[in-house]
Amino acid sequence: MEPIWTIGLMTGTVLDGNIDIAMVRTDGETIAEFGPYTLAPYSAEVRALLEETLAAARAWNFVGSDPEIFTRAEEALTRAQSEAVLDFVAAQGMAMGDIGVVGFHGQSVLHRAPQPGRIGETRQLGDGALMSRMLGTKVVYDFRSADVRAGGQGAPLAAAYHQALLRKLGKTDGATAVLNLGGVANVTYWGGADTLIAFDTGPANAPINDFMKARGLGEMDRDGALAASGTVDEARLAKLLEHPYLTAVYPKSLDRFDFPASIGDGLDDATGAATLTAFTAGAVGKALDMLPSRPTRLIVSGGGRHNPTLMRMLAERAGVEAVDADAVGWRGDAVEAECFGFLAARVLRGLPISFPTTTGGEGGYDGREGCGVGGNRSACGPTPPSVPPHQRGGRRMPTFPVSLNAPQTPNGLPSPLWGGNEGGGVELSADSVFVESSTPPP
Repeated sequence: MEPIWTIGLMTGTVLDGNIDIAMVRTDGETIAEFGPYTLAPYSAEVRALLEETLAAARAWNFVGSDPEIFTRAEEALTRAQSEAVLDFVAAQGMAMGDIGVVGFHGQSVLHRAPQPGRIGETRQLGDGALMSRMLGTKVVYDFRSADVRAGGQGAPLAAAYHQALLRKLGKTDGATAVLNLGGVANVTYWGGADTLIAFDTGPANAPINDFMKARGLGEMDRDGALAASGTVDEARLAKLLEHPYLTAVYPKSLDRFDFPASIGDGLDDATGAATLTAFTAGAVGKALDMLPSRPTRLIVSGGGRHNPTLMRMLAERAGVEAVDADAVGWRGDAVEAECFGFLAARVLRGLPISFPTTTGGEGGYDGREGCGVGGNRSACGPTPPSVPPHQRGGRRMPTFPVSLNAPQTPNGLPSPLWGGNEGGGVELSADSVFVESSTPPP
């Protein structure tokens, strides 16, 4: 397939109020050209609706029928994102006919990672059929469900795109890895050939942002200023770094609420911000220790890279050079959105979008059959060669010991420290369905 212009859409789990929109020209294997990108704000009404929806999802927790609010939120966010795409394309002097496919991630509202004897569950909101009608073009959506049904974690899905980015830089020996700092943090390691590994390392922006909101200090620790003014509680940090998730074998994934803001309870504002920031960095360091060879350099994308205190702590506490993605010619704020445009192109070609060493999903899905319903055309790829037996499959996640006094998170992990269960989560998602519609927009 010749490279085509794709558009990727992403809205993360920290609900910053923006729709990430990025254009990339690709054949699903290589990156021919980076196109424009933008952050399109949701209306205040849609943002409030989504926040209410996440709360309803946590209360629902996969028990019983979908909450009624899901239907309203799904239509609202789909229409808002479709209209944002139309405005974006027009602003480039292009027409939708110039776009080969749109990758529509949707909004993750709940995720439960697999456990021994139990496949995971995941829920994204996004009506790909409606978007296809509104845009008059092909749309790939609901990317994660097929992987979860195949025993996988459903996340992270960015590994194939990160691999293409590293290849473009000529970084194929594992010395340079990619770290994304969103609601949670995830790392991609590529040692060349088939050694592609990805997993969630631990928390990133979510607990810090929630900590700030809970204390009436704003939406986030802007520029890491509060953390920089505080002193890390080393005893609390050491306790946090003993959490069993951090040494569990990969593939593994987290829910956005698995490490809640309450892990900072009992600390003053500055100490809490500093300690939570150090925890993110320390967890990354433990993750790097698990890889086949320890990277010496991380290219960092996502909103967390704008926090200079966190970037400094990555160097100090993870023992690695942390480089802003912008410094190597990437667009650090656009990488996730670009990823879903890239994955949509892979779907068109029937190429895998996840692998046993990135999500743990069983092999055997070639993107054209056996995964999903209707027009679904993507899922898990075959097991790559050279995958160690202990890393194959999606059911290696250990059962963590749970104290009777320790509430559990949605994924069945013991709550960090004594923080309590803050409910169901977000970060991961669903089933890659391919849609093409010539029906006029409603």
